Amino acid sequence: MHRYKQDLGAKGEGLALQFLRRRGYKIITRNFSCRFGEIDIIARQGKATVFVEVKTRSSCGFGLPQDSVRRDKIKHLLRCAQFYIKNYADPEGNFRFDVVAIVLGDTSRINLIKNAF
Repeated sequence: MHRYKQDLGAKGEGLALQFLRRRGYKIITRNFSCRFGEIDIIARQGKATVFVEVKTRSSCGFGLPQDSVRRDKIKHLLRCAQFYIKNYADPEGNFRFDVVAIVLGDTSRINLIKNAF
């Protein structure tokens, strides 16, 4: 089962990259990790640096993908983003957090939630 989730997540991240590029996002890096956690995608859109969390599910049987971005995950993402900003970005820049929620199935759906938290 673990491998299935990895494959599902990898497929979702690939779709998210294509989706974001079509909307004018310039990808800086994927799977940025530090001691606080991992950020799936870091991109630029206009003047903003965007930290993107990708959530993929095969159905909505257990809720929407974006519902799994809970308080503890947000805490890790914020700490990881602070680390990135301190070490790699202009701290005076514009930053935001987006979520790309993907449901794969007979008809796949991709939902972009800007300024998710």
